[in-house]
Formats: sequence, structure tokens, C-alpha cells
Amino acid sequence: MGGLTLDLRPGAGLGAFNLGMPVCEALAYVEQHRAVFDVVHVKYNDEEPLKVDLVISFPEHGFHLRFEPRSQRLRLIEVFDVQRLQMRYATSSIGGPSVAATFVAVYALFGPTFPGTYNTKRCIYTLFYPGLSFAFPIPAQYTECCQHREAELPLEFPDGTTPVMSRVCIYDSAVGGGVGVGAPLKIALPPQLPLGSLYMEEVHAKLAEELWFTGGGQHLPFGASPQDVWAELGRPCGIHQKQVDPMVIHSASDPRPRTALCGDYFYNYFSRGIDILFDGQTHRIKKFVLHTNFPGHTDFNCYIKCNFFIHVPPVSLWVLQEILGDGGRAAIQTQGSVSNPFGPTFVYGYRNIALEVMKNGHIATVTLFQSHV
Repeated sequence: MGGLTLDLRPGAGLGAFNLGMPVCEALAYVEQHRAVFDVVHVKYNDEEPLKVDLVISFPEHGFHLRFEPRSQRLRLIEVFDVQRLQMRYATSSIGGPSVAATFVAVYALFGPTFPGTYNTKRCIYTLFYPGLSFAFPIPAQYTECCQHREAELPLEFPDGTTPVMSRVCIYDSAVGGGVGVGAPLKIALPPQLPLGSLYMEEVHAKLAEELWFTGGGQHLPFGASPQDVWAELGRPCGIHQKQVDPMVIHSASDPRPRTALCGDYFYNYFSRGIDILFDGQTHRIKKFVLHTNFPGHTDFNCYIKCNFFIHVPPVSLWVLQEILGDGGRAAIQTQGSVSNPFGPTFVYGYRNIALEVMKNGHIATVTLFQSHV
């Protein structure tokens, strides 16, 4: 596909993709515009998902979005094929199949700036503006033109030609210009959250007692009613009845079929990464489920990441299993389908808490409850 034109906003974003936006918000926009973004790749490190960016790539349009893996917020936009994407800045266009993205054209459009930096190994000259950088490959025979910071701008070769842009990076303006070749790609962070934002607010859990939210100071103890939850968190994003736990097959005293519905029901707060389970008879909270929104889990992109902290009794042990005790062998969970492309997860049960763990060792969900022993 071709013909896509997006507004280039230095230090702010590209088209509808704003620096700092959560990955769920970006994917929701892509889903709403499937006719435009018909080929989408989601890339991440399956073994170490917190060590490298979570990337949404649009190969047909020549750009991708890089999300900081812990906060899952957009930190950098990279246009890696400027011939596939036309960018509009003010009333002018740059890039695309019909507009040559030359050094002279960039300099004429964006104005004076400091001399760029030159990577002698890669033969790449990078020009920096606030919140924006442009990379230009330099032919080997002209590398001497770029090795001195006092090189004249706009850069031209002795034969009168000028370099053609190969890559554009858009990042928060707080990253200083001229800080080194490739620096924005490595060190750019998402902009600060707007005042009053509840995204990534700290959610603290005290085992067997309550949740409390640092953003608004709300408290939700076990045993609270649906009315209490509405008053504290507002209207839930969804409500659904709970199926019978598949694990009841291990209990001979419960003959109900595995797919039956029980009276218990969930309040889903997808925008907070939390589910709340109510007892169908007493209508009181009996469980909290906290979601990490890791890629590679079947619930990825259903919930915004919950930034939770679990408070345990003061101990000197740092390994979770040593803190909580021996949970026994893990139960294997296939998310209801043997065709699940991500494979099973493993559920470890402890007193007042159960952990759903992915194959890479990272926790997908935390379920909090009150043990009746």
C-alpha cells in the first residue's frame, strides 16, 4: 500500500500517534483504522520482555512505534523507509515516493541548526532538531566532508549533489540535540504524564485485607459491596458472570460441569488493569485480579498494565517463593484452548495469593483472596 500522509510533529508525535500514549491506546487506533493499517507487526523479546522496546511496526508504511517496556508508553517514533511514508510539516511535505527527502530540502524546511554528528563506522550523518533527528547515508568517497563539525550547512558534495535522508526519529524534546549518533534511539524516554493522569498509578495490596490507590486515595477492602466499588472507582468497564473454575475437577464434592456459570460475577476495570470478583450470594468482594499486560499472554491489550505493589509481612527473604512459602506444584492453565498460540501458563497458589506465571518466568496476573483456614 502507499499514499499515506501523516503530520510530523517534532517532539510530539506523528499523525494520531502521540509520544507518551499507552500501547493499548495505539493498538485501539490501529484497530479502528484497519483499512489503512492492514499489515501490523508486534515485536517484543519473548524471553526478556522488560529489556527491549515493545514495538508496533507498519512495514507497508515504513515506520514503527517504540514503547518503553515497563510503562508501555510510546517513547520514540522511527520512520525507517522515508519513501513509503509522506510526512507533512506546516504546509510542506517531505518523504514519500514522489518528494525527494534531500539534506537541502530538510534544511530549507526546518531551518538552521547546529552541525550534526557523523558515525564513521556506519557512514551516517545525523542532523538534530528539538525532538527530531534525520539520518543521511554518506557515500564512501565523500566521508571526509562530514568528519569536521565545522562542515558547512546545508551539506553538499563536491559534485553538487546532496545526501538523501534514510531515517527520521521523533522523540520528546527533553532529549538534547547533538548528544551523539543514535542517542535518541537509545535514551529517549516518554514525556511526563499530564497532571492528574491515573495511568500507571500505584496500586498497593495488603494480603488478605485491601487494595488502595495512590492516585485518588481510594481504598477497597475485601467484603466491600458493588456500591462501595462504584463510589470509589466509578462505573466498571464491563460486568460478566464467572464460569465455574476449571480447577474444581480436582474436587470430588463439586459435580458441576466445567463450563457452567456460577452466581459469582466480575467487575472489569480494563483501564486500571483490575478485575473484582463478587460473591453471587453475599454480593461482597471475594477476589481481586491484577493484570501486568505482558505481550505473549492471551490477555495482552485487553487491560492496561496495573502498577501494583504487594505488601507482605517484614522478612529478610527476597525470593517470592521463600516469602510466601511452598505453593506446591504449579497448575497448568491453557486459557481454555489447546490452540492458544502463546502456550500454557502456570498457576502457583499460596496463602491469600495466586500467581499466574508465563513460560519466561514473568507474572501475568496476580489473584488476591482471603484464605479460610
